[in-house]
Amino acid sequence: MLEQLKPQAPDKILMLVQMFRDDPRSDKIDLGVGVYKTAEGLTPIMRSVKAAEKLLWETETTKSYTGLAGDPAYGAAMRDMILAGAVSNDRVSAAATPGGTGAIRQALELIRLAAPGATVWLSAPTWPNHPSIIKYLGMPMAEYRYFHEATRGVDFDGMMSDLRGLKAGDAVLLHGCCHNPTGANLTLDQWKTVIEHLQKVGAIPLIDLAYQGFGDGLEEDAAAVRLLTSSLPETLIAASCSKNFGIYRERTGILMAVSDSAKGQPVTQGTLAFLNRQNFSFPPDHGARLVTMILNDQELRADWKTELEEVRLSMLGLREQLASELRQRTNSDRFDFISRHRGMFSRIGATPEQVQTIREKNGIYMVEDSRLNIAGLNAKTVPILAEAIVAAGV
Repeated sequence: MLEQLKPQAPDKILMLVQMFRDDPRSDKIDLGVGVYKTAEGLTPIMRSVKAAEKLLWETETTKSYTGLAGDPAYGAAMRDMILAGAVSNDRVSAAATPGGTGAIRQALELIRLAAPGATVWLSAPTWPNHPSIIKYLGMPMAEYRYFHEATRGVDFDGMMSDLRGLKAGDAVLLHGCCHNPTGANLTLDQWKTVIEHLQKVGAIPLIDLAYQGFGDGLEEDAAAVRLLTSSLPETLIAASCSKNFGIYRERTGILMAVSDSAKGQPVTQGTLAFLNRQNFSFPPDHGARLVTMILNDQELRADWKTELEEVRLSMLGLREQLASELRQRTNSDRFDFISRHRGMFSRIGATPEQVQTIREKNGIYMVEDSRLNIAGLNAKTVPILAEAIVAAGV
């Protein structure tokens, strides 16, 4: 049987990680992998996470299973952090998942179960795992324009033109903030226009919220999600704690489903538990428990928010520095979009050939589409990157 298997297409980002590891140069720079790093190149454990782990070690009395949907306290804490009362709690179902990717997978499974013929609409471009999972599940898929290559901003006219193809019951995958891979976000007025169209058509939003707190602030980054959930009868939200709590390897995510009424919530909640059972049974608990402890403890939460804000401001500072360095070297403002983008990523507009040149000549690694991880830089490497970008003719 196994000899019938065919090789799978390699993941381009994972290939880039291996290329970086194999590069013997000591001054190489990794801007490909999507994790936050300090100026020293370390992905640190947050102070609040360390403190919660110590407390958990001292007080935990069992390693028994949690419920199929995870600890209800985790669902409640994440619901309050993300939605903050935008809808009544009795409309919200929640299930813990193995990371944000697990939440996306479960959301797609839920859509397929509820509406087998639904088309899932994705931004062009989007995170590569989105289309990969949808294709694997055999679900109908369509794209809407999102990124304007010339301005490096949102192609909103193109987006709305393409979304005219939506049909009732379709799902639209939207990035709640800090769009991956472009860093370009919708304005609040643009979100309102999207909502009006979804209301008119009868489509459901699936919001990928992987970077809350990395853009304009913890509350600001949830504004679009809250507006969507308060304006539409149904919403799906796939959230990750990997970035804003720095617990990547703990695989801590959650899927929330907002029903049109409290009456429908029990069936939705039961379905989320059913899907967990089919895919991995009980979800992991360690990271979820740490998040719950932090969000429910006033002192731990305050320290976490302080450190998260430090991370956010650090990335904004690097964006400003890179835009300034490029402005000086090009005598133009054509790279100022970098300072306007938010989150970890920006697409700088280099061709695959220019990306390869930068990698070969300068040891600077970014994804082929020129997506670079701002958090992989520091004050010393920003000028090096700026010089390489200009030298490559970007």
